[in-house]
Amino acid sequence: MTLYHARFSGNSHRVHLMLSLLGLPFREVEIDLFKGEHKQPPFLGLNPWGRVPVLADDGLVIRDSLAILVYLAEKYGDDGWYPKEPVERAAVSEWLGIAGDDVVRGPGVAMLTKLLGDYVKADYDDALKRAYTLLKIMDAHLTGRDWLASDRPTIADVACYCYVASAPKGGIDLAPYAQVRQWLRRVEGLSGFVPFINAVPAGSAAA
Repeated sequence: MTLYHARFSGNSHRVHLMLSLLGLPFREVEIDLFKGEHKQPPFLGLNPWGRVPVLADDGLVIRDSLAILVYLAEKYGDDGWYPKEPVERAAVSEWLGIAGDDVVRGPGVAMLTKLLGDYVKADYDDALKRAYTLLKIMDAHLTGRDWLASDRPTIADVACYCYVASAPKGGIDLAPYAQVRQWLRRVEGLSGFVPFINAVPAGSAAA
């Protein structure tokens, strides 16, 4: 199994975290986004969209972080990571949608804008607005519960973690959101947890 990724990519971290939580051995291939390796023929042969992460497993190539989480949970995890019970599965799927939209376009874009500056063409004020709306909703949702979609951790928690945890790097104050902060600590307490490296690599074009 091979993971093609960039270390400061939150989408890549989702997959790295899930692989580690499941205790799966894998080979890492780091793609240098600042050198444009994701837009060059060797990588485009794996993913014509030119995006990380990509997971290659036993001849199968999966090119989307959320699709990879579903695949790993279904093939290698127990039923808890992506529950088969329809109501729970719907709840997990709902949060996967939020992870792919509001989480990325809110705290994700805010963090990347702060770290990379003009390298990222994004509306920082819009990202802040989206982030604070997300955090308010998440905080209310987590009141009285430990996890986003079930009574145990699921791929919904894995998908949402990295960019929410990195919100302060985007100039977003998590202090008012006690339930969110407690949820982050619970994710970080899981066996196999690996932190998100959200610093710009030294010597990169954006450093």
